[in-house]
Amino acid sequence: MAEKDTISMQLVREALLQTCAPGAPSLAMLSRVGIDPAQLHEASARVPASAYAELWRLLARRCHDEFFCMDPRGLRTGSLAFLCRSSMTQPTLGAAIESALAFLGLMLEHLQPVLVRQQSLAEIVIGEPQEAPRRPFTYFTFWMIVHGVACWLAGRRIPILAIELRCDEPPFCDDYRVMFSENLQFGRPRTRMIFAADCLDLPLKRTPEELQRFLAEAPGNILVKYRDPASLARRIKASLRQLPAGEWPETEGQAQQLCISASTLRRRLAEEGQTYQGLKDSVRKELAIAWLAEDQVSFAEIADRLGFADSSSFYKAFRKWYGCNPGHYRTLIGQDQPERQTSHPD
Repeated sequence: MAEKDTISMQLVREALLQTCAPGAPSLAMLSRVGIDPAQLHEASARVPASAYAELWRLLARRCHDEFFCMDPRGLRTGSLAFLCRSSMTQPTLGAAIESALAFLGLMLEHLQPVLVRQQSLAEIVIGEPQEAPRRPFTYFTFWMIVHGVACWLAGRRIPILAIELRCDEPPFCDDYRVMFSENLQFGRPRTRMIFAADCLDLPLKRTPEELQRFLAEAPGNILVKYRDPASLARRIKASLRQLPAGEWPETEGQAQQLCISASTLRRRLAEEGQTYQGLKDSVRKELAIAWLAEDQVSFAEIADRLGFADSSSFYKAFRKWYGCNPGHYRTLIGQDQPERQTSHPD
């Protein structure tokens, strides 16, 4: 499990791969930002998120590219600032995302993103050349920029229902699941992020002063503030995923497993803005989304796995969670790679 406010050393190695020659140059770069070079090849080593953010800034200045030299054109220094400044003038989050994606599409050669709205679901689909997929780190860096800016514009985390990627699953994924979603699907026909479309209607009210503070703290604030926290809530959710929903303990039983009192459990979750019932509902949502991606699992079986009395109860709950029925979601994620055009609500 990822530790709070730290980043895997494996992501440090990914950042250095195309931006800094191996050997003395990369070791000097690490020492400059306070990362122990001796740990560079330790698979379990972790570094402070603040040090990783400083490394990002240093590499961006060194290469004049805020995208780790992972695209032939790249993102020249100042791209993030321009993206934020132009997007925050839009009236809604949906318009801001479209503006940001249009800018990224102009700047990057191999990644051409588009926002698609399909009833109650929205997706950002990355168009790219029909050749070998990019490195996982390339896709996740792109999602970190887009999702991080969207969360800042909205003033809150935008929940991600799923991320699908063309590439194979890398040997390290825990940090990506903490930052984005437990529901990561690899080896898919296209790369896309799926979230609830109602987020697109959120109004924007960011000020120039807030922008200045955001850019002064970037990208460290993106790495930490808007990710799922590696906290007590995350530990509890991980334990719930290991059990059938019918065997989930009540509050007292969960507290006993953690060797704390029920009142302490409630207090600590409240400090994180959570409740135990809310965590159980959250895991049900995650599992429902994951199982809907498996065509061979019927709606009745999903309902039973999640502890619902019948399929009808599951349908009602899913519509309450996401504003659409599970059949619509399964159809969306089961589509191959048709030609798409950006669409807007009527």
